[in-house]
Amino acid sequence: MSDKGPIKVMVVDDHPMWRDAVARDLAESGFDVVATAGDGDQAVRRAKAADPDVLVLDLNLPVKPGVQVCKELVGHNPALRVLVLSASGEHADVLEAVKSGATGYLLKSASTEELLDAVRRTAVGDPVFTPGLAGLVLGEYRRLATDPAPTTDPDRPRAPQLTERETEVLRLVAKGLSYKQIAERLVISHRTVQNHVQNTLGKLQLHNRVELVRYAIERGLDDE
Repeated sequence: MSDKGPIKVMVVDDHPMWRDAVARDLAESGFDVVATAGDGDQAVRRAKAADPDVLVLDLNLPVKPGVQVCKELVGHNPALRVLVLSASGEHADVLEAVKSGATGYLLKSASTEELLDAVRRTAVGDPVFTPGLAGLVLGEYRRLATDPAPTTDPDRPRAPQLTERETEVLRLVAKGLSYKQIAERLVISHRTVQNHVQNTLGKLQLHNRVELVRYAIERGLDDE
């Protein structure tokens, strides 16, 4: 994403009135809506041409499902941020979306302000999750702090121990707080929050917070 101009957003939804309303709200709030699409194939083609920073994506699409669109586009451009905007709050849908590469997941019952905030945060890499998923991730972070990794995979190392402060920071990440909000909550500097997250990512050999959440899910959130 460029710092030189507005955040480029593409909206994908098969309901024209909803799609147009979301695009209008984004445009009126200063986002650059570079494209829209109404089905999966159209979404993939137009996204590759328009190169948005953030893709606001419905999962229930004709021709090609949203999770497949997400996989293809994130595979094509790993820097793309995908915010799923769905009517479904089912955990299975949320987990599938995140595993396919989505950065965040918001219900369509969210307010316009919540949507605008979610797109802004998604653009800078903040994972924004529906509260149900945040709760699941929170529980997994607690286990990451104390449990060894499963030994069924001989190539997977044991999970490193996380410090109490690292766990505390990750709990707040799981709840959807930004670095700035975490710093204010814990009365520490923004830089210190970044350091704690980076240390944890290093221990787990991951590259960003989205991967961290995906790692947590793959370690057993499906079983809950």
